Amino acid sequence: MTGNDVSRRESGTLAVASTSLGPWKTAAAVGAVGGAAALGIDLISLHWSLSILAGPAGIGLFLFFLVGGAGSVLTKKGGDRRLRRWAAEHPWQTAAVPAAGLFVTNTLTEYFLSTSSGVFSSIFTALWHAIILFGIVGVVGAVAGSRNRG
Repeated sequence: MTGNDVSRRESGTLAVASTSLGPWKTAAAVGAVGGAAALGIDLISLHWSLSILAGPAGIGLFLFFLVGGAGSVLTKKGGDRRLRRWAAEHPWQTAAVPAAGLFVTNTLTEYFLSTSSGVFSSIFTALWHAIILFGIVGVVGAVAGSRNRG
């Protein structure tokens, strides 16, 4: 499956399918532990406010999508080999899927859990978090893909 054989729509479907092969149960555990740790630190440091859940929830979501996204481009076991090969050849398209997921969920989390964030502030915060995640997962996929080809 080269880039010329696949339409733009099929490419998006392949990106979602290849991302679904990631270690999402592990990612959920890491996200929950990270979010709980951040909440515990906020509680211990007496950093209390009406929006005490927004920060830890954002950290938990970021860790969830980071582990799941990076695992989808790194994992070599299980699933369809063709999807894994496609993900290794297209790391940036694969990285866009967890970044989009983080953008949507983090926007909603910031808007509903933070008392000080309006719509545009929530979108901006979620956007830069998603850009950072996109860069990390894309670089991990590009490095892992080049090591596999080399």
